[in-house]
Amino acid sequence: MTYQVQIKVMPLKDLLDPQGKAVMSGLHQLGISGVQDVRVGKHIILSVEAADAAAAESIAQQAAQQLLANPVMEFFEVSVSA
Repeated sequence: MTYQVQIKVMPLKDLLDPQGKAVMSGLHQLGISGVQDVRVGKHIILSVEAADAAAAESIAQQAAQQLLANPVMEFFEVSVSA
């Protein structure tokens, strides 16, 4: 069966996010107020052929750990749907 796996990769909360700061500055320059903080990350969608959802999640976890996220600077979350 083919599963759609979504992986959200975000910078660690304790680390500075230069892209987020640039977006925040841009929002303020546009006169958009009320935004307190901006964090910029990656949203990755994989189509995974696997026997079940658990196997698809395992494949996605491996991909995120080995390639898609830098554990020194980022964390990731995986969600699977049929």
